[in-house]
Amino acid sequence: MSLSIRNQLPGTVSSVTPGEVMATVKVRLDGGQEITAAVTQEAVQDLGLTTGSSVRALVKSTEVSLATGPVDGVSIRNQLPGTVTDVTTGGAMARVKVEVAGGELTSAITKDAALELGLAAGSQVVALVKSTEVSLSNA
Repeated sequence: MSLSIRNQLPGTVSSVTPGEVMATVKVRLDGGQEITAAVTQEAVQDLGLTTGSSVRALVKSTEVSLATGPVDGVSIRNQLPGTVTDVTTGGAMARVKVEVAGGELTSAITKDAALELGLAAGSQVVALVKSTEVSLSNA
């Protein structure tokens, strides 16, 4: 199956914490970083997610925010440090590619934000992704 989601990072489930309807699933990415996904209990069962399961963490590029350093005091669980490898700007939007340990993330942000942050190849950034915006698939 082909998907339009550009960001697909391979990893291994390190824990599943069930709730009444939702569960949090922590995934150790192949690069060693950890990402948390908030998914339904039904998805956990349908995908057969248990500790040790091989998965792909999927994130739409519009759900990847960027900061120029770690951010304290926010509820965003996923903060992946990386290096900008490419910035392409258009009239209103920018596509920013970020190399993170174990893969690459693409972020779609406004052109103004990219300019204000001074993003260019070689810039150090932190990719921010809410756990509710991380989907999982079997690897």
